[in-house]
Amino acid sequence: MTIRRTCTAAVATLALLGLAACGSDDEPQAESSSSASASSSPSAEATEESTSTEGAPAWAKPVTTPGTKIGTVKAGDVTVDVYQVGTTKATKTGNFVDPKDNKPIIAVGDEIVFVNYVVTNTGDPVDLGSSLVDVSARYVDWPYVQGMDGITDNDLYEAQDVQTSGVAPGAFADPSVYTLGKGETFSYGENFRYEKGTKLDVKVTYTPVDAEGELLHDDRVEGEGSVTIS
Repeated sequence: MTIRRTCTAAVATLALLGLAACGSDDEPQAESSSSASASSSPSAEATEESTSTEGAPAWAKPVTTPGTKIGTVKAGDVTVDVYQVGTTKATKTGNFVDPKDNKPIIAVGDEIVFVNYVVTNTGDPVDLGSSLVDVSARYVDWPYVQGMDGITDNDLYEAQDVQTSGVAPGAFADPSVYTLGKGETFSYGENFRYEKGTKLDVKVTYTPVDAEGELLHDDRVEGEGSVTIS
């Protein structure tokens, strides 16, 4: 009998990073800030890109694998290959401000790095919820409760060949059930401040859903590992 499981994740765009989080009094909590618009430019350090639809489910965008693979993190039968793509200058301010001085954590012109997550199911078919697979990456010295800050610039993502979401336009399902078959893959990524030589802790989490798209919290699967930004 085929076991069907699902993955939860944060494939929402970085525009949603302004959500508040709670923490202890001794942990600074970054606050959201508005972003100023600016034109984007491609990274001078972006490596050769490759794009493929082979092995991607019908609901997913074509898989992209630009950059250099710097590690793999497993959560149950789901693997996430982490690629460091390239660096470029921030065209906008980030989504958070430092609560100590109310200044953006990422300012226009700061160097940022793009990373790409290639998610593959190595086991039985998995039913994904609306948020797919959550990949949470944080520098070991990141001082804030929230996840890492980044900028929202679709043109910059396109220039780096990194997708903000794994789901293709027009492929959103109701109920929210996205089946990822054995050996099937999708990809998406993010950007954050560039800290060369810094260790990045990566957590992968997914929660199966039933046929109606309801989360099966008791079946939640987690995995974690680390990579280093070069």
